[in-house]
Amino acid sequence: MSVNNLDGALLATPQNHPRLWRYWLGPSTAASDALIVGTLVYAASVVYHLAVQNEFGIDGATPELAAMLTTIFVFINLMQGRYQLGNYLSPRGQIASAFVVWNITMVAFLALIFLAKIADHYSRTVILATYLAGIPVIALSRSLLVQWVAAGSKAGRITAERVFLIGREENVMSFVARHKPWHVGFAIVDVAFLRSSQDGNPADMAADLAAAAANCRARQPDAVFIVLPWSEQKTIEACVGAFTNLPVAIHLAPEPIMERFETPHIVRTGSFSSLRLTRRPLSGAEITAKRAFDVVAASLGLVLTLPLLIMIAALIRLDSPGPVLFRQRRYGFNQQAFRIFKFRTMTTTDDGQVVVQAKRNDVRITRVGHVLRRYNLDELPQLLNVIAGNMSLVGPRPHALAHDVEFQRRIANYARRHNVKPGITGWAQVNGFRGETDTDEKMAKRVAYDHWYIDNWSFWLDVAILFRTVFSRKAFANAR
Repeated sequence: MSVNNLDGALLATPQNHPRLWRYWLGPSTAASDALIVGTLVYAASVVYHLAVQNEFGIDGATPELAAMLTTIFVFINLMQGRYQLGNYLSPRGQIASAFVVWNITMVAFLALIFLAKIADHYSRTVILATYLAGIPVIALSRSLLVQWVAAGSKAGRITAERVFLIGREENVMSFVARHKPWHVGFAIVDVAFLRSSQDGNPADMAADLAAAAANCRARQPDAVFIVLPWSEQKTIEACVGAFTNLPVAIHLAPEPIMERFETPHIVRTGSFSSLRLTRRPLSGAEITAKRAFDVVAASLGLVLTLPLLIMIAALIRLDSPGPVLFRQRRYGFNQQAFRIFKFRTMTTTDDGQVVVQAKRNDVRITRVGHVLRRYNLDELPQLLNVIAGNMSLVGPRPHALAHDVEFQRRIANYARRHNVKPGITGWAQVNGFRGETDTDEKMAKRVAYDHWYIDNWSFWLDVAILFRTVFSRKAFANAR
């Protein structure tokens, strides 16, 4: 059955995509990377000569330096499969990946010239200038390429793979409506519908599959997608058997449950295979690295801010009666309760079954408290929680136990925030989601940012969040 005979959900599928793009985009991208790296080296050498010798020219080792850096950079990208078209259909992680490869390139180059004892052959200034200039230039070029490829894929100008769909009509239509395969570079060359009844005549099923296989062979797709519920094992096995003898890749279309998870992954342990929907938020090595950074940075922060902490404590005692520090029970990693430290900013210190959130212009907030909250200074004592191991510098912000119980009841997957240690600052806060959460919508958005942080954690993401906490205006938005 032709795609064009289906209803509107499939009529939007681009047809007759040029196949040449798949074959030349990878080599072209590699050539572009080589040209960019080579140009960076020559440009750095020219600028160095102009600045130092006041003349236009290049160092004698420049061609060799350019060739080495270009070769290493392209080789690492090749080994990581970065020149495959599918990698450029989504902007997610592209800049970070390019940055990592560029760093590996420089480390590999420095190790190579050190072992070869030829380090003095190259200008250190040119190498450093090339590296620093390469960070924004390579990131920008990769970002522009991804935008161009993604736009071309959605417009139907670029095809990553030609696919043939087989399944029951309701399943196929639902799959196409949910995923819109052409948006990720798939061109649907044809569709075969199986009989609706699972208990139908086996001969009818065999006839349907034989006709579908013959049509698929004529269409010459790259892959076949079996779009059936995974519970229909016998039907799936029959489909696999019908298409095994064709020169195509065979895919089992994802169940709707997988759409809840961004990175499902097939895991093999010996002869045992499983579909992993989620992984531990951080591996053992990542937990160790994050903890080491927390301890060092928090200890340094305490030492550097000690005069400020003493001054704030004195101002609080002079401003209003009550303790300097406010302690409140909150949930940490794996919903283990702990007491958080904050500078007292209100006339009350609620920590019971009912805790009233602070509001803008709340009369309970003291004069000093307004200033502390405005600039996030009330959070500084939590450096003690970080050193004690209850918290991390970066993570989902913890809430009072009374609020946690209520939000867990109203917000889906709210408790997943506790899969990592809570933080003094977080991804939600630097994106402006700070302050009172008086509606479920506000809290749901904050939780969504917390979940994104958990799923995408990296050391450099933590560094970026800390930087934005200090210098970004959004981090100070919605202060109470």
